[in-house]
Amino acid sequence: MRAVVCRSYGPPENLVLDDVPEPVPAPGQILVRVHTAAVNFPDVLFIEGKYQIKIPPPFIPGNEIAGEVIAAGEGAAISPGQRVAGTTFGAFAEQALLDASQAMLIPDDADFASAAAFGVTYRTAYYALRSTAAVAEGDWVVVLGAAGGVGLAAVDLAVAMKARVLAAASSPEKLELCRRRGAEATVDYDREDLKTRIRELTGDSARVVLDPVGGQYSEPALRGLARGGMFVTLGYAAGTIPTIPLNLVLLKDLYVRGMEIRTFASDYPDEAVRDDAELARLFAGGTVRPYIGARFPLSETAAALRHVAERKVLGKVVIDVA
Repeated sequence: MRAVVCRSYGPPENLVLDDVPEPVPAPGQILVRVHTAAVNFPDVLFIEGKYQIKIPPPFIPGNEIAGEVIAAGEGAAISPGQRVAGTTFGAFAEQALLDASQAMLIPDDADFASAAAFGVTYRTAYYALRSTAAVAEGDWVVVLGAAGGVGLAAVDLAVAMKARVLAAASSPEKLELCRRRGAEATVDYDREDLKTRIRELTGDSARVVLDPVGGQYSEPALRGLARGGMFVTLGYAAGTIPTIPLNLVLLKDLYVRGMEIRTFASDYPDEAVRDDAELARLFAGGTVRPYIGARFPLSETAAALRHVAERKVLGKVVIDVA
């Protein structure tokens, strides 16, 4: 089968499209013919050897797929022919293995691209909103990088939770997309004073900031929070890990928390089960569907990763495999 292979750490352009052996499902696993794979910012970090966990090369990058089951290992409760989505290692390939217990059956009215693009970013956003920040109806939620994968998922889900959303992004095009997805207010943080505008637009009542970007935007967003508000750090797509003056936390009685999807389920198993079930119902009922901003063939996976790395993406980028 064809697969994109990372033979050594480096930029997306170092990836190669190669023929590799077809995987064989172990007990409890299913083999999926991949129709669509989704791209996430950590994929860029994995191939550069900069993620918290390092996978020794050579390896097939990517961890989010949707497709059709073509074989099932012993004990797997999913049959060949069923449409499934899930997360795994080795997504950028014509076939991939999934743990059957973690696979999601795709509703009849959802396409492969939506299913592939849903898992990682929407779980990240929902865990942060539902469990970490305990967002309630009517709360002002500020989302940084609001037109990106995690950011737009957070906008969608906060709107579904009946929160009030202030979307912050870096261009009029991105902000227009956020407004179309339900954001009540927007800030162009490359052209406006973020702290001041958060206070003005929310009436100085911003209760939560979700930050998957980091860099220069984090501190002014923290300063824009209302007294007793919560700042949730989710990642550093800007490339710089910010430092926060702790006196700001003290003077305004703020909460600063982190949420990492890789460890959330082991740290908070009950909340993860609840959140996953609620999120699955939102997807199955059509309440939320990812916005697909760009599509690439498998042969152009490097271009897809470069698109994400340079923060050009609106919503999610997917790779059409089959």
